[in-house]
This record gives sequence, C-alpha cells and structure tokens, in this order.
Amino acid sequence: MQKLRMCRLYLALNLGVCVGVGSIGCQAQVAFVPNGGGSGSSMLTGSTRPESLPDDFIRRTSAQEAADPHGQMPPGADTVAYSGDGPPVLPIPRELAPTVGPPYVIEPPDVLVIDAVRLIPKPPYKVEPLDVLLIQVTDTPANQPISGPFAVAPEGIVNLGYTYGAVRVVGITVEQAALAIRAQLKKLGLQNAQVSVSLVQFRGVQQIRGEHLVASDGTINLGTYGTVNVTGLTIGQAKVTIEQHLAQYLLDPEVSLSVGAYNSKVYYVIADGGGFGQQIYRFPYTGKEYVLDAISNIGGLPAVSSKRKIWVARPAPAEKCCYQILPVDWEVVTEAGATGTNYQLFPGDRVYIMADPFITLDNTLAKIFSPIERILGITLLGTTTVQSFNSNGANGLGIVPIGIR
Repeated sequence: MQKLRMCRLYLALNLGVCVGVGSIGCQAQVAFVPNGGGSGSSMLTGSTRPESLPDDFIRRTSAQEAADPHGQMPPGADTVAYSGDGPPVLPIPRELAPTVGPPYVIEPPDVLVIDAVRLIPKPPYKVEPLDVLLIQVTDTPANQPISGPFAVAPEGIVNLGYTYGAVRVVGITVEQAALAIRAQLKKLGLQNAQVSVSLVQFRGVQQIRGEHLVASDGTINLGTYGTVNVTGLTIGQAKVTIEQHLAQYLLDPEVSLSVGAYNSKVYYVIADGGGFGQQIYRFPYTGKEYVLDAISNIGGLPAVSSKRKIWVARPAPAEKCCYQILPVDWEVVTEAGATGTNYQLFPGDRVYIMADPFITLDNTLAKIFSPIERILGITLLGTTTVQSFNSNGANGLGIVPIGIR
C-alpha cells in the first residue's frame, strides 16, 4: 500500500510540473513570423523586442516585402527602409551584387607593414653603431683585400680583418671615417692606399622597416624616431603622417604602407546552444565575406541548429533605437544556390543561428525535471531501503508480516 501511495504521488507531481512548464513555455515562446509568405522573409517579433519600442522602429526591408519563396529579388527591390529621420535608403549588398567598403580606417590592434622607399639621413650624418659602411681600399695585398660592406659593431668600431685590425668610427662623419681608416693603414705600411667610404645602410632603416603593431593608445613605435599616432587615419593619410614625422630626422623620406593584419574590424557568428548557453566566434573582416563564408568558418551549422531561424543582425546607431534584421533562407541558399539572402557582411555584423525549438524545449524540460527526479529517486530509494530492513528484521525474529497470516 505504501508503494502504491508513493507511485501515485510521483505521477501527480509529474503531471503538475508538466502543466506548469507547458503554461510557461506558451508565455515565453519567441515568434519568427513570415512576412509575405516567403521562407526567407521574416522578422523577429515577440519577446525579442523590448516592450518600450514602438512598432514603427522596426521596419521590414522592401526587399523582404517583395521576395519570392526562393529569395530572388526583383529589380529595384534590394533596399533597406529605415524609420523616422534615419539614413537614406541604401542597397543591401549580397552575393553576386557586392559593394566595396569605404577606405580602411586604422585602429588598434591592427598591424601595419612599413617598407623604406627612400630614407636618407640629413647631412652631416655621424656614424652610429649597427650602421653598414661600404669600404674600398686600393694597393692592398691581393690575398688580403679590403672591399665590401662592413657593419659597425655596437662598440663603435669597424673590423677590417686580422691584418688591419679595427678602427673606431662612431660619432664621426663618413669623410672622417675614411681619414681614420687611411691613418690606420699608414701605420701598417700602406702609404699609398686610397680609401673610399660610403654609407650603405643606417640603423634607422631597421627600426622603420617591418611590422608595427598599433598600440592601445593609437600609436606605432619607430624606435629612436619616436611614436606616430595613426588611429582614425586611412592608409594614405597614415603614410603622409609617418613621412612628415620622419622628415624631422631624414632628408625627404618616402615609405610604403600597408595593413599586415586586419585586427580591428571583425564580425561575429553566434550559435545558440539550445538552452545550454551560446557560442560566439570572432573573425576578422577583410572586405568580402558572406553569410555562407561566416558559417563555413565554424564548420557548418551546429547539430542543434534550426535551418529556418538564421539571420544577420546589423548594428544600428544607439540614438536610433531600432533593429536591423536580415533573415537568411538557409535552405535555398545552400540547396538551390539562391543569392537573395546570402548577404555581404560588414564590420560588427552578428550572424545569429538559433537552436531548434524542440531541442531547446527538450533541454529545458530536462533541466527542470532532473532535480525533481533525483529527489523523488532518493526518496523512493530510502523508503524501499527502510522497508527492506524492516522486513528482514521481522523475519529474523520469527514474526510473520501482516497480510500473510
């Protein structure tokens, strides 16, 4: 009888929880309502929009209004309409109809690559450590020539070889370095030697040329030439700014500038975990990525994803208080090769992949029922154990349980 009561109690509790969860699920559901009947034309409604926002602040795109079930856009329909005093109507770039972004603006933590086109120090230049001098000397023994580039050691000397020794050249001009080398050779008996010295490379080139990380303060470090602020500048503007800065130390400098790593412009792919959190992937923006590219970067749709609830959320200015949602018809994009909803992505875009609602519901119920089942299982196990001990104790004393007499 006691076991029967426990079973009845367990069934009653399960029924009550099911009814309660069912009513909660009806209140918390998210609607994904089609606009115009197309499977790829939808807007987020319901609990995804704050209650304080009026309906006028969320507008469908005119392309979505006119889209057919296959996502193909009629001529002149691929435009976005904004509410109120928003920006003018603009085309929506997509596959086979992309657009070119504005000039790239440098921001931290981009990596810039600088190459030296013309870097000539202002005269009179004094030799510094790590400079490279081209030295040529006449009337030297045939087996011991002095001809070629010689690096100035950190100690400020240039080594001419075992026979000729080292000459200190740091802190003097190139002409003075030639006189110092000639004086050294005269001491060794080369009275008629003619010495020619020229600057092949000065150490400033090594500090300017190469990759430079844009620091958090927006500057790049050029070594002994200081720092230059390049944040907010285009490539052309940054090139001019760097050359103007180097002109304080060099004679009419000229450099070439390019972006080595696009780290400041990114887009995101957000995959719903079906009740178990979300995964966010961050990818650099290089100028020509589409929805299909973004999802291929994460290895395709996750196992819990819904093919009918994928969209691009495009950032809107904070003062406009509106959503910019571009629904994606995944099935026709992948199976039919339609390009209507394979949108071109821009910096800051979020490609959102919602989980299948049935999987989300199943996981939610599992999280709710799991602790209840554990409590009831422990209670039932404890009751069964107590009854087993009572039954074994009664039989050991020779007492016949009630109901068997």
